[in-house]
Amino acid sequence: MAMAGTRAGAAEQERGNNLALAPFRFDVSPPEGHSLCGGWIKPVVGYDDSLEAIGLVLLGAGKPIVLCAVDWTGLLNDAHIAWRRALADAAGTTPDRVSVHCVHQHNAPFACIDAEKIVQTQKDLPHIVELDFFRTCLDRAREAVTQSLKSARPITHVGHGQGQVHKVASNRRLVGADGKIENWRGSSSKNPLHHQLPEGLIDPWLKTVAFYDRDEKIAACHYYATHPMSYYGDGRVSSDFAGLARKRRQKDEPECTHLYFTGCSGNIAAGKYNNGSPEARVTLTGRMYDGIVASERDLTREPIDRAVWKTHPISPPVRHGYTEDSLRAVVADTKARGANRGRAAYKLAWLHRTESKIPILLSALHVNDISLLHLPAESFIEYQLRAQQRKPDRFVATAAYGDGGPWYIPIAKAYPQGGYEVSVAFCDPGVDEIMTRGIERLLS
Repeated sequence: MAMAGTRAGAAEQERGNNLALAPFRFDVSPPEGHSLCGGWIKPVVGYDDSLEAIGLVLLGAGKPIVLCAVDWTGLLNDAHIAWRRALADAAGTTPDRVSVHCVHQHNAPFACIDAEKIVQTQKDLPHIVELDFFRTCLDRAREAVTQSLKSARPITHVGHGQGQVHKVASNRRLVGADGKIENWRGSSSKNPLHHQLPEGLIDPWLKTVAFYDRDEKIAACHYYATHPMSYYGDGRVSSDFAGLARKRRQKDEPECTHLYFTGCSGNIAAGKYNNGSPEARVTLTGRMYDGIVASERDLTREPIDRAVWKTHPISPPVRHGYTEDSLRAVVADTKARGANRGRAAYKLAWLHRTESKIPILLSALHVNDISLLHLPAESFIEYQLRAQQRKPDRFVATAAYGDGGPWYIPIAKAYPQGGYEVSVAFCDPGVDEIMTRGIERLLS
């Protein structure tokens, strides 16, 4: 793995009077038989709806800037870097000016090339991602971006707004009086107690940032923080309720490209309001759609005065106790659950990355007083809320699920609480200070 270098706090600014936008989209649905969610659930047997990668190229603010949202579970380490390189090559820019995020549906691919190579040393483990399909998606990415640049549109104005989403998100981690996780609710639950307990700490606002050619809306980026799963594991590919809401909004406005980014949702899911039924997916889709419409109802629109791209590399510490020998032993243990063996391969891939000193790149696009913040992996909601609190004078919209190499990124105080998220956090608690300082640098 390798990545174009970038200095901490690097920024490039241009006045906003020569900007153009080239939206693009392409299909990333896996073929029948392909693994879903890293090979731990039923592979593809059919399709409820397609998976898409949707993005935009911003021209005129220095070298081109690319933002892209992908209907996959995750893009990790070398897989994430490969996507950024492919998009950068097609757009005529460098990978440090490309931000790629997954929406994080689970009936979808979960790609890490290094982890795929590790599991394929074992004859009895399924693919994590099939490399021929992965390369096909990169070819589609290059073609989509290349074609989009031929019809780039000038953009003159930017708008922002927010709408409250009702009865979708809830905090997964319910802490007891002893400071430990007392109850945990995932993306769905049939336990009445989970439905009765309070939402907990969430961000209830769906935020939208839209770009205009004078009065015509060209693209709208939507941001909301929750795991986007109603149900999964049946082998039927679906963009689930977040993707379905986006598609419904796209039908409303076919001339405007709608993108959806999942915010910091490591500890956020729909478990309070979702019993995992097909009917619940319909209900959650409607509530998400209503939130999107509400966020666009009164967009504050203004001429673009400036656009700034800023980056900050971080190198979080690998979790204490991860060693090559111990992790390879888990991968090779035929008596262990397949999910645990696959997870060990992802851990090993992260260990290799940290040993190779390949950083994770945080980034932000600032347009006037709007900041689009780009964070990695399954970051906890607190990072998103901290960003907003540190810059109350700016409209901060956060996309997480960028480079998924570290898996979960809890805040420091969550580690002694225990729970699932902490058990699959590949970094030590020091990641909190590193992430928080990085966010502050990007927003300063």
